[in-house]
Amino acid sequence: MRVLTDSDVNAVLSLTDLLPVVEEAFVKQGRGEVERPPRPHFPISEGETAGTGLVMPAAIHGASTFATKVATVHPSNPERGLPTVRAQVHVTDAATGATRATMDGSRLTNARTGCIGGLATRELAVDGPVDLAVIGAGAQARWQTRAIAAATEVKRVRVYSPTPASRAACAADLRGEGLDAEAVTTPAEAVTDASVVVTATTATEPVFPGSALAPGALVVAVGAYTSEMCELDATTVERAARVFADVPEEVTETGDIAGRLTAEELHPLSAVFEGRAGREDDAELLVVDSVGSAVLDAAAAEHVLERAEQRDVGTVVGE
Repeated sequence: MRVLTDSDVNAVLSLTDLLPVVEEAFVKQGRGEVERPPRPHFPISEGETAGTGLVMPAAIHGASTFATKVATVHPSNPERGLPTVRAQVHVTDAATGATRATMDGSRLTNARTGCIGGLATRELAVDGPVDLAVIGAGAQARWQTRAIAAATEVKRVRVYSPTPASRAACAADLRGEGLDAEAVTTPAEAVTDASVVVTATTATEPVFPGSALAPGALVVAVGAYTSEMCELDATTVERAARVFADVPEEVTETGDIAGRLTAEELHPLSAVFEGRAGREDDAELLVVDSVGSAVLDAAAAEHVLERAEQRDVGTVVGE
């Protein structure tokens, strides 16, 4: 069994190389060429340290491995200088059941989720350099921005978070990576005239006014995954010409969509990558809503493991 730490994963992970891996996983999920059991999520800890645990297994038909991810979400962690989302991924040989690897899954999760925004922007944003608004200033806000920059050309980035120090730090980090990024003081200031708006928060109330969105904007919402969580207001959903979802039946249960649209009214994001759906004109507002799919973890984990084996990265333990 190969053990991969966060630094090991970082050594072999490239967003440019991961984007087509995630795209292929979406296509296979859309075609039903995967096994994706229901993912339980449950409360862990209490009070100020309360969080959510998730178990996410998946297998892709024809793949040499399958994966099971155990993830935690603790919204109060940033106040303690800790990441909001943590994960571990267990990779199993599909032919024999032997354990192939266990790896730190936090970077893997952030990267594959970032690729959702990157791919969606490449396919659904109005042509031209991206004027990007990011609501949220945590790790996922950074990864969404990185992946969008890996998939398209980014003209500028405006970052909003209710905590001034957090938004300033996020913008500074993005500038350090070569992006024209600035922190702004209101959500409306961030999204006004933006061609792409990303929300990456743990919010329970809408995080920007849908009335401020420009015609032709693409909204990518990746934060909400339960009925209690919500990033989008009714105006945003009502203005959208189409709402795409990575897992339609699960997206309908989130605070973003519940009671507003049915699974049948949502469009599978996989259809975009197969060329069966997309933008029809530059003026229409589009929304991509994501709860995350373990299929992407399985594909990304196999990709990372193959790179690690080729380069002999990580620590091999046992027989």
